[in-house]
Amino acid sequence: MAALVIAEHDNQSLKAATLNTVTAALQCSPEVDILVAGSGVEATVATASQVVGIRKVIQIDALTLLDQLAEPLAAQILSIAKHYSHILAPATASGKNILPRVAAKLDVAQLSDITKVVSTDTFQRPIYAGNVIATVQSGDSVKVITVRTTSFEPASGTGDSSEVENVAATEVIDKSSFIGRKLTKSDRPELTAAKIIVSGGRGLGSGEKYQEIITPLADKLGAALGASRAAVDAGYVSNDYQVGQTGKIVAPQLYVAVGISGAIQHLAGMKDSKVIVAINKDAEAPIFNVADYGLVADLFTAVPELTSALN
Repeated sequence: MAALVIAEHDNQSLKAATLNTVTAALQCSPEVDILVAGSGVEATVATASQVVGIRKVIQIDALTLLDQLAEPLAAQILSIAKHYSHILAPATASGKNILPRVAAKLDVAQLSDITKVVSTDTFQRPIYAGNVIATVQSGDSVKVITVRTTSFEPASGTGDSSEVENVAATEVIDKSSFIGRKLTKSDRPELTAAKIIVSGGRGLGSGEKYQEIITPLADKLGAALGASRAAVDAGYVSNDYQVGQTGKIVAPQLYVAVGISGAIQHLAGMKDSKVIVAINKDAEAPIFNVADYGLVADLFTAVPELTSALN
């Protein structure tokens, strides 16, 4: 049977995480469909239809899906679930909110945060903050899966247009309502999609020092801003910046860790980065165990010097 990918989008554009999830889905089945459920999603559907390797795009357009609430979205997935052997979504806040509801209604076990498809029924996923990789085999008739997108290359989004199938929305009882959304607006790259990330830790000492030391370096590199959980808990920056097991999982081309000791939960969120640079005055800091380049130095001296040396 075919695999279904739940598109992540904002009703206007397709999120990059969807393309990584398509790659995982194609390893589960040669036939992959994308579900785009929302309101006024024509542009998103047009983009999704060009993803290489998919069979068709299923469009469900209704005003009740405008705010992407988990309950009505889960109902739409369940209405077409019988046609699929695998249902996949990115392991993002959205996917983690929707798919457990789908798995519960289907009475199957969810396979969470997979990093590798071994076969159509066997997958790998990290446990113990990424220190152990578990191989999990599912005997369920439908595999409900969230995908760690940093573990899969994105599918090409510039192929020929695939078929689009319009499906009527399933009516659901309103058990939840949308109150509001507070978004952090920035001209910087989105953290999980950035090619370069500069992160600051508790070693910076304050939010003011974070802005003084980290922001200029990120400006020079055209990088996204990140932070350790300790820095977030100390109030240096908001939790939108947090990288780690309880924050965002990232795998940029370059990750610069400044004043970050390297707690297990932080390493779990960034150790798949292609090149890791660590700056810390503690030569025994665990971050140096995963770093490709390490500088044992006072960050308050070293980072401004690095920033000034960059053109």
